[in-house]
Amino acid sequence: MALIIRPALASDAQSIGNLARQFASYLRELGDLSDFKLTANAYLRDGFGTKPVFAGLVAEDLGKVIGYLLYHFGYDSDRAARNMHVVDLYIDRAARNQGVGKALMARAASIAREASAEEMIWSVYQSNTIAATFYENDQDRRDSRLTTYVLQLSARASECVSCQRDRVTRIIGQSCGKAVNSRVITGD
Repeated sequence: MALIIRPALASDAQSIGNLARQFASYLRELGDLSDFKLTANAYLRDGFGTKPVFAGLVAEDLGKVIGYLLYHFGYDSDRAARNMHVVDLYIDRAARNQGVGKALMARAASIAREASAEEMIWSVYQSNTIAATFYENDQDRRDSRLTTYVLQLSARASECVSCQRDRVTRIIGQSCGKAVNSRVITGD
């Protein structure tokens, strides 16, 4: 294998879109029913332009993209420190167990250090034992102190307390144009 790790480019959109489709299929096999929307067009829209929301790396073998890693930087207010969030890491099935994932993570760690990040964080779908096994080594640490919550903002407008007074709803931010504090609200 002639492995090259390099920054992801706009011209990688089709390859990353294809790999993302494979990744979604794999996660569906594990029972993840998420509506996976990372396509070549979404990659271009969100990763390039005036305000990109992520950056990425690709692994290439003989000119073919065989894996990708997408990330963005965040901030841990408890530690008052910058961190890197790895949001996707996927390797083509035919290229697994050849060090590609480790090479992508090592390059991402180097980028994180250069940006003065103090940690890298990522999530793994619970049924994805292949990924969990990959990540569990001497340096990676599973943090069972934290639980991840997801609020789907685009779906919340129909659950606004103003619209459904008798329903207990947790709302964060704005919904139906009315600012609401982060708390449980009842319509009583």
